[in-house]
Amino acid sequence: MKIYWYRNSKNLIGHRLHDLRISQHLTQRQLAARMQLTGMEMNEVTILRIEKGVRFVPDYEVAELAKALGVSCDDLLEDC
Repeated sequence: MKIYWYRNSKNLIGHRLHDLRISQHLTQRQLAARMQLTGMEMNEVTILRIEKGVRFVPDYEVAELAKALGVSCDDLLEDC
């Protein structure tokens, strides 16, 4: 699998994920716990790395993150 960079970031959603998480008053640990409930292996460091743009996020994780935040994938990709 080839990983493409987007504006010095390995993902398109990091900044938007951060904004949505903060607007819902969630910590990185709380969001990671929600993701673990769906069967995804994530912890707060993983969320931090996504938000900082140093971790690639596959499409299936984008979908699960959107569900965990109660938004659509389009909402998560809004600023892209």
